[in-house]
Amino acid sequence: MRTDFDFPKKDLVGPVVFRPDFNSFETINGNQAWSLFFTAGKEDKVLGQNPELGRFFTYLLIAIGATGSLLAGVFIHID
Repeated sequence: MRTDFDFPKKDLVGPVVFRPDFNSFETINGNQAWSLFFTAGKEDKVLGQNPELGRFFTYLLIAIGATGSLLAGVFIHID
């Protein structure tokens, strides 16, 4: 039995952030950053190319932080 499948790089299975082609100090967009966060650095294209999903998660994180700080400010002064 002959197969033409071979593993050309040892980096094929490792995390994407340690691959030489990714780690060339290029800027990444919000989707790539959130994809790396959700997959623990395994893949940077899980969320696709649409920038709205990355913005949604970024604004959601900002809204949760702002809401938490406002609620803490309100409830800390209740006696």
